[in-house]
Amino acid sequence: MQNQTSPLILTFGVADPVGAVGVHADLAVFNALGCRGLSATTALLVGDSARVEDQQHVDPDWVADQARMVLEDVPVQAFKVGALDHLEHVSTLAEIVSDYPDAPLVLDPFGSQLPPPGDEDDPEELLTVLRQLLVPQGTLLMLSEVELARMAETWRDLGNGETMADDAEHLIDLGCEYVLVTGTNAGSGQRANTLYSAEGVLRHDKWQHLPGPFVGAGGTLSAAIAAWLAHGLAVPEAVERAEQYTYQTLLHAQRYGMGRFVPNRFFKP
Repeated sequence: MQNQTSPLILTFGVADPVGAVGVHADLAVFNALGCRGLSATTALLVGDSARVEDQQHVDPDWVADQARMVLEDVPVQAFKVGALDHLEHVSTLAEIVSDYPDAPLVLDPFGSQLPPPGDEDDPEELLTVLRQLLVPQGTLLMLSEVELARMAETWRDLGNGETMADDAEHLIDLGCEYVLVTGTNAGSGQRANTLYSAEGVLRHDKWQHLPGPFVGAGGTLSAAIAAWLAHGLAVPEAVERAEQYTYQTLLHAQRYGMGRFVPNRFFKP
C-alpha cells in the first residue's frame, strides 16, 4: 500500500445521471489526464443526453460540509467550479476557495444545458455576485463570447463600442489572472478560443468546427485545464494541451441514446 501521488483536484458541480456534464464528467477527465478527482455536488439533475428537465439544488451548508470535510483530510492541487445558478452557492464556494489561495482555481460557471435560475435568484444579481466574489479569486475564467457579454451587462450598457477584449480586461482588472473566451466564429468553418491576461492576448487558437451536436464539450475543456494546472503547467501551456485533448474527445465522441454526442474522455489513439 502507498500514499496517493497523483495530483488531487476538487470540483464543484452538478450530478448528471448521464455523466455528460458536472462532477462525474470532471472526474473522468481528471482520471484520463493522470489526476485524481474529489467532488462536492451542488445539484441533482433530472435529464438524459438530450436535455435536462429539472434539478434539485443541494443545500449550501451541505455543499460546504462536503468540501470542508475533504479539504481537512487531503491537500488539493487545484479547484474547478462548474455551472452555478444558485446565489447562495456562489457565496459559499467563494468563502471555501478563499482559504486556499495557492491552489489554481478554474471557473466555468455558465451551464447552458441547465434550467434557468429559480424565481428566488435574479439572473443579473447572480452574475453580479459571481463577478464580485468568485471572479477576483480565479486563476482562469472560461466563458463564451455570449456569456461574456451577459456578464458585461452587470457593469456597463452594451453598444457603447466596447469589445470582447475590453470586457476581458475588466474581469482581469478585478483580479482574475486569465480569461478564456471560447468558440468564437473564426470564418471558413472554424472556431477560435482566445486567452487574455493583463498583457493582452496570449493565445488565439483555431480549429475546424465539428457539427455535433455535443453535450459537455465546454466542461471537458475546463476540467482538462484544471488537470494540467494541477500537474504544474503554466496557464498558456495548460490551455493548449487541454484544447488538443478536448478536440480529440469530440472527434471520437459517442452517442449514448437518442440525444447529443458525449465527448469520449477516455479515447486512446
